[in-house]
Amino acid sequence: MVVLDVRTPEEFSTGHLRGAQNLNFRDPNFPSLLAGLDTTKTYVLYCASGNRSGKASVLMQEKGFRKLVNAGAYKDLKAAGVKTE
Repeated sequence: MVVLDVRTPEEFSTGHLRGAQNLNFRDPNFPSLLAGLDTTKTYVLYCASGNRSGKASVLMQEKGFRKLVNAGAYKDLKAAGVKTE
């Protein structure tokens, strides 16, 4: 399982889920960056509100990813006790 934080690097640097990788959805190269990911793995995506992670999930499905979970908002995950860094 791969945890993807699709917020900006600036947002990521203020705190993120433990072990998360940052892949900025707002980066104009985001679609090409997806080509470097393994489509057979399970991805858990989150952002600030759940909006970008939802859009990223749709784009990833279009690119052949099948195991995707939109975990929603970072603040909600943190409040629920998910470990952060």
